[in-house]
Amino acid sequence: MTYYTLSAPCTATLEIKKSQFLGFGFAIDSREQLMFHVEQLCSQYPDARHVCYGYIIGDPHNTTSAGFDDDGEPSGTAGKPILNVLQHKGIGNCVVIVVRYFGGIKLGAGGLTRAYSSSAQAVVDNMNLQEFVPLVTLTIETGFANESFVRHVINSLEGTISDVQYAKDVILSVTIAEKSVAQLTEKIGFYGKTQHDNEQYYR
Repeated sequence: MTYYTLSAPCTATLEIKKSQFLGFGFAIDSREQLMFHVEQLCSQYPDARHVCYGYIIGDPHNTTSAGFDDDGEPSGTAGKPILNVLQHKGIGNCVVIVVRYFGGIKLGAGGLTRAYSSSAQAVVDNMNLQEFVPLVTLTIETGFANESFVRHVINSLEGTISDVQYAKDVILSVTIAEKSVAQLTEKIGFYGKTQHDNEQYYR
């Protein structure tokens, strides 16, 4: 499972019929992070009329953790168009938040939908995206004579060693891309014993 997410926060601003739409994009991996960014923007723009958002946590092509908030705009005219842009572009672990300052001219349901969709698209156009790669953590047990070889294999596959314990054998805690596990196991072979600990996700 690979997809794309933001490498850094980004912004975009649109003015539509005197209403200001301030768009923000953030990488997230939990609802806590989502709400942190929403609350920060609510505090930063306390006089804004609406703070609407759409988000996807996880794989945008197969996720049950996606949602939106219209924040008082007519149902389906704000958060859903934002979410639709993220889904269409295949961007995961991301929230787009649009802060609206009302300019005195009503846009109507269709106008609002287009405005929020355009704002989200403007944010996406400004995104620097990077591949989101699933990682796993492994415990590798090897003999002292084989430690340097095992370390070389781990480094060649862009894995990282987070901990090393020396007892009867050498025990290494390793984080590596899920897609590289089979290759790692094959290369180490009889030089080490590999145990799969758990799975995590990393941008």
